[in-house]
Amino acid sequence: MIRRPPRSTLFPYTTLFRSRTGQEMLEAKKRMEDEEIKRLAALRRQEKMEEKLARQRILEQIERDKQARKEKFAPSSVAQSSKILTVSEVVSTVSADVSKKEYVETRLQIRLTNGQTLIQSFGSKEELAAVRLYIEMNRTDGSNPFSLMTTFPKKIFTEEDMEKPLYQLGLVPSAVLIVTKSCS
Repeated sequence: MIRRPPRSTLFPYTTLFRSRTGQEMLEAKKRMEDEEIKRLAALRRQEKMEEKLARQRILEQIERDKQARKEKFAPSSVAQSSKILTVSEVVSTVSADVSKKEYVETRLQIRLTNGQTLIQSFGSKEELAAVRLYIEMNRTDGSNPFSLMTTFPKKIFTEEDMEKPLYQLGLVPSAVLIVTKSCS
């Protein structure tokens, strides 16, 4: 039987051999990482240069477009002002058509103090007092004094408003009235 020497005698040799191989591998890894970093940096520089050139081309195109517009619209400034008049005439005719619309009926949603709602249609020329009377006859939240208001635009209706027709109060073609408790 052949006896082997104890491992402790091989330790310096094997450690030296392993550390030399490990160092070579570590150096190779570091070289590869450095090459990768250099390649990424070169790629990044190239992308930045391309972006800069693209931005410059866009700015040049914008300047050419500005010059073309100046040349196109400069000689015809009189025609341009007539076009503006034409557009304003169109706007005035459209607004006249919209203002000519007259509603015969209005639909009101009335929110009571207990959370219930009443929905009813009224003639647009009826007074707000008719709506108040309808609320007094059909309310389910008690018979306490109340006032009427809208949320948008916020307006609390007074006694003077009770004599005005619904279309003058802006409650046409539909609106939401809120019943609030009155202090008086």
